[in-house]
Amino acid sequence: MKNCLIVDDSRVIRKVSRHLLEGMGFAVTEAADGKDALEQCTAQMPDVILLDWNMPVMSGLEFLGHLRDQEGGDQPRVVFCTTENDIDHIRAAIDAGADEYVMKPFDRETLHVKLQLVGMV
Repeated sequence: MKNCLIVDDSRVIRKVSRHLLEGMGFAVTEAADGKDALEQCTAQMPDVILLDWNMPVMSGLEFLGHLRDQEGGDQPRVVFCTTENDIDHIRAAIDAGADEYVMKPFDRETLHVKLQLVGMV
């Protein structure tokens, strides 16, 4: 079973995402900010990370930079999941090492397609 780390400061988004991902057969863990997520990745690297952009403590972009610098941090597929939809944000995410980008709000089908694109389903 593949595991997914959901990184989002919104408890509602984490709950909805967990429901969708568990329905697709993923084991799911959660983090409310980038710092907590980085600590979890150090302990056990997930297969895929669903990552919010705007969070307290450490933003998604900062987290991604630290993740990709870590040993094994190049392995997880990272899907940015955010309300930031302009081309500059998308380019910055991809340049920082994101594998895909999905806009909030999203549904099961959209998330499934993005996970297919990164080879996780």
